[in-house]
Amino acid sequence: MADISATMVNELRAKTGAGLMDCKRALVESNADEGKAIEILRKKGVASAVKKAGRTAQEGIVASYIHLGGKVGVLVEVNCETDFVAKTDEFQALAKDLCMQIAAASPRYVAREQVPAELLEKEKEIAAAQVVGKPAPAIEKIVQGKIEKWYSEACLLEQPFVRDQNKTVKDYIAEAIARTGENIVIRRFVRYAIGD
Repeated sequence: MADISATMVNELRAKTGAGLMDCKRALVESNADEGKAIEILRKKGVASAVKKAGRTAQEGIVASYIHLGGKVGVLVEVNCETDFVAKTDEFQALAKDLCMQIAAASPRYVAREQVPAELLEKEKEIAAAQVVGKPAPAIEKIVQGKIEKWYSEACLLEQPFVRDQNKTVKDYIAEAIARTGENIVIRRFVRYAIGD
């Protein structure tokens, strides 16, 4: 079995738009053959989500969730392309799953692109301060790793999905896009908690 490096996974992800875990599984299954891995992802339909990403998603629903005991509540706006898909049981279930994800994992942003630049710089400074004294190339890699970890906690799309820790929320959305044939976008969310 070939060694699968993070670089290989990231390159495949950049080419296909598929989730990290899907890319890694495809590379393992194809014995690190990128062409075969792309074919595997296409067959699974995950790569097709990238093609739909540019399409307008202005229909959808606002879903809500109140956690047992009424201490945490969530509202999330999830958009798709047509009212028809928005009314399906699958889309409604997806929105409910996202509400539960937000209630359980407390993300601060939908995607990493929404993180303010000054906050990201502050996180980088904190990460760099934690590894003072190491060689410069090592510091850069460690800081990048810490930032990726921070993204996986702060950004909804980067978080491990609560119902299946082997995939991210982004992977879950990509699978739903492949099944419905429509672009699906998490527009915004609000999480309320007693005392916050």
